[in-house]
Amino acid sequence: MLASTLFAPQVGAQSAAEIDWRPRSELPPEQQAELPAYCEGGYLQPELGSAQSPLFDSNSSGNAHMPIEASGLNARYEVDSQLTLEGDVHLRQGTFSAQGSRAQYDQATGQMALSGPIVSRGEGFLLTGESAEYDANSGELEMNTATFLIHAAEMRGQAGFLSRPTESLVNIEQGRLTTCSPESNAWAIVASDIELDRAEGFGTATHVRLEVKDVPVFYWPYATFPIDDRRKTGFLYPSFGTSNTGSGMFISTPYYLNLAPHYDVTLTPQYIHGRGLFNEVEGRYLSEYGESVLQLGYIRDDRHYADEFPGEDGERWGLDFTSQLNFGYNWTGYADYSTVSDDDYLSDLNRTLEINQVTHLQRRGGIRYDSRHQYFEAYLSGYQTLSDTIADSQKPYSQLPEIIYGADYQWSVVETLLATQYTYFHRDNDTLTGLSRANGHRFRAAPELALDFRALWGYSRPSVTLDYTQYQLEDYTAREDDTFSRTVPIYEWDNGLYFDRRDSMFGIPYNQTLEPRLYYAYSDYEDQSDIPDFDTALKDFSFDQLFSPNRFSGGDRVSDNNRLTAAVTTRFNDLNTGIERARLSIGQVYYYDERQVSLNGVGADDRSDSPLAGEAVFRPLETLDIRTSGLWDPRSKQTEEGRSQLVFHSPDYRYLATLGHTYDRDDFEQMDIGAVFPVTDRVSLIGRWLYDSEADRTAGSLAGIEYTDCCWSLQLVSQNYLTDDRELENRILFQIQLKGLGGSGDSSGRVSEAIYGFDERDDRRFGRTNMRY
Repeated sequence: MLASTLFAPQVGAQSAAEIDWRPRSELPPEQQAELPAYCEGGYLQPELGSAQSPLFDSNSSGNAHMPIEASGLNARYEVDSQLTLEGDVHLRQGTFSAQGSRAQYDQATGQMALSGPIVSRGEGFLLTGESAEYDANSGELEMNTATFLIHAAEMRGQAGFLSRPTESLVNIEQGRLTTCSPESNAWAIVASDIELDRAEGFGTATHVRLEVKDVPVFYWPYATFPIDDRRKTGFLYPSFGTSNTGSGMFISTPYYLNLAPHYDVTLTPQYIHGRGLFNEVEGRYLSEYGESVLQLGYIRDDRHYADEFPGEDGERWGLDFTSQLNFGYNWTGYADYSTVSDDDYLSDLNRTLEINQVTHLQRRGGIRYDSRHQYFEAYLSGYQTLSDTIADSQKPYSQLPEIIYGADYQWSVVETLLATQYTYFHRDNDTLTGLSRANGHRFRAAPELALDFRALWGYSRPSVTLDYTQYQLEDYTAREDDTFSRTVPIYEWDNGLYFDRRDSMFGIPYNQTLEPRLYYAYSDYEDQSDIPDFDTALKDFSFDQLFSPNRFSGGDRVSDNNRLTAAVTTRFNDLNTGIERARLSIGQVYYYDERQVSLNGVGADDRSDSPLAGEAVFRPLETLDIRTSGLWDPRSKQTEEGRSQLVFHSPDYRYLATLGHTYDRDDFEQMDIGAVFPVTDRVSLIGRWLYDSEADRTAGSLAGIEYTDCCWSLQLVSQNYLTDDRELENRILFQIQLKGLGGSGDSSGRVSEAIYGFDERDDRRFGRTNMRY
């Protein structure tokens, strides 16, 4: 059945070159909301109703034998033969719709010939061309000199010839794709033949070349790429830069294997100047319980390493395994195991292993249960020490195993808590003597009873904790009995009041609080000098430490206390936005007895008061954070410790600035400055400088330049960093990203680690994607 309707002209058709492109601000408000931005611009699409695009509509084959609605300024009809429409032609069959200047329909064959300029529009898609053939029986479409625009991907393209033989297959000859705006030719992918297969979720292309400013810069004889979120086996973008073997370069060519929907592998062979061929492998496995990742690195003959360390064969490797599991019913599991062949592997070779350059690599795995009132955890933990300068007595113990159980119940104002821990500590102590030689078992239980009184105006919480610890030790010579226990009661009383008032400042209403706090702790002295140090250290004194009864971490020392803490906090809350604009806290501890419990000679003191501990946070603007904390000694009138940081960013993160200062009067002083400063709309300078005042030297630096267009960006960065032997080394990092196609190089991750807020800037300014085939 064929229906023809004639009516007055509406909107004239547009050719491919006449697609309306204008600044986004000039579009009607409703279209600004609906259309995506292309470098602050937008496409104004011709109105063709709400029909779906025939290019990617999987139901287009269902159009066969459906009525065809057609209209035009002029019509000529030959009975049972042919219909010709001319002038502002509109056609629709089911979900297929088109607009052109002339249409000729053969009733016998179902073939429809369209003359341009042709416009076919669907939800999120725009297709234009000079001429087209449409088969009303099969839904097949062929178009010459076609252009298309995909809004969701912000991608546009051209085709010398475009055909759609089936509902899920599109063939493009002499195709060109880019995410750049129409007035830009920054980059494009050009191919002689492109096939888009929606059923499989990927496209294939032959004789592919990357063009920058219309100049070919790279060629692939054959390439595959995704057209949806499904993964595809294939090469990823190469990475390149300088190695740390002098002025040499490295280049890597990752290859991704999509083995199954729930597991995959990435192979990354790399050539490093001066070292040789280095290979890395990453495998990921996803199950109903969670995800596991295994990463391996291997080089058979590292020539530079063998020359640097005579006697070494140059074979080096690294491994990292992580797993996060969820078994249901509040049970979870985890594993984290890292190991390397030598102490310098991480600084020399590591690129993809998700382990940082540290002095110890932890191996840990276990299970955890967590409910509203109870928690349980059991795990094994060990370490690999990476520095030869660490003495055997300073190496950490392995926990084989550690089992933790805790509970928390409350009835009205009565609160009961229980924390228990069993651990078997072990390390190779054959060369050690005294307490350092001991291994063994430790069981610790700390039941607590508290009264928790709370009201809108304040709170009071008295409590008593019985800290009981039992040891059963091996290779222990400090006393005759290697099985003994320690019991220390700890009394605490924490009190606080809340006052608030409302006022305004600079026309902004705010609420100010005043929160005084008194905290008292008491525990008897018990001689613990004959107990080994398995996992204990003296805590750094800070504002938070004002309200803790134990100045030691771990379980081998329990502090003696008879002290009172007085502190006060005030907050300024913006009543318009709810943001806490400022918070200032200060406090001090007053000691009524000497502290006698010590660890390796530190921790004991006879001073009657502590330094003043304070911290402050200011947020005068939503784009500015100022944080500072420190210790000031009123006796010597000197600052003992200080840490300050200023972070500023413009609303769009184009401008970034960080300023930090860290000070310890007996140890070190460092300055840290970082910035991203736009010189033009597209060029920005990137920099960070870390200065060690005590050593009067640069401790690290990063400087570079970034060019960012709407559809691509480039970073070139020089980084200085300290090696294990405290020497500065330099490397050059390079990265180029093409929007929608991922990127090559590895500078962005390094810059994000160095400058706070840079990853957020990347996401906002460039729409960075972590693309994997």
